Amino acid sequence: MEWSEFAEQMARLARHLLAQGSTQATLDEISAAAVKLIDGCDAAGILALSKGRAVTLSACGDVVEKSDRLQGELGEGPCFDAARRVNGEKLFRIADMTSPQPDWPRFAPAARDLGIGSMMGFLLYTRQEDFGALNLYSHRPGVFTSDSETAGWLLASHAAVALASARTVDQLEHALETRHAIGEAMGILRERHGLSEEDAFDVLRRISQHHNIKLRDVAQSIREEAAKEG
Repeated sequence: MEWSEFAEQMARLARHLLAQGSTQATLDEISAAAVKLIDGCDAAGILALSKGRAVTLSACGDVVEKSDRLQGELGEGPCFDAARRVNGEKLFRIADMTSPQPDWPRFAPAARDLGIGSMMGFLLYTRQEDFGALNLYSHRPGVFTSDSETAGWLLASHAAVALASARTVDQLEHALETRHAIGEAMGILRERHGLSEEDAFDVLRRISQHHNIKLRDVAQSIREEAAKEG
């Protein structure tokens, strides 16, 4: 890795993150940056465990949410182990997920079935039973190196600051659900009426303002109506 070039990329990323309008947008940009900037990284995401629930706060790549869900359902996996460590270690790197992983007898084979060849993660915070982690995935074994760890830590520092600025994970999860609902409603309007993305959002916004209804509630009503008709 050429560190002078990476430093320039990180400086540009820092300025770009400051321009984001929400914590959610910041976390999404960090996940996308991991895939773009770290050699061999095919997917990346930010996982939180809150009140016993595994919540995917950000995902760049389909495998992220599947892996997070697996760890939450099984109650085991590298993220959970990182949060439980008492020696202060806040990093894990699995060089070859295709080899036996006795620490995770249920998670490891399921992860292999998802096409995970190697994995690396950085603990962002721990608070009682809650924790957050930035996780990086590769389809190939043996991809992540000590240089990858250093680069990952730099990205994780941005994620940690973003999470610290958010009041609760519940608020982030609510914001994420709202964005998904609005996106789905916009898709319905675009398909039905041949609207552009901008025009579809304007329709939602006008309905919201005219009837004094929250944008998410407008989106939800459109989704429910489409479900009934479908």
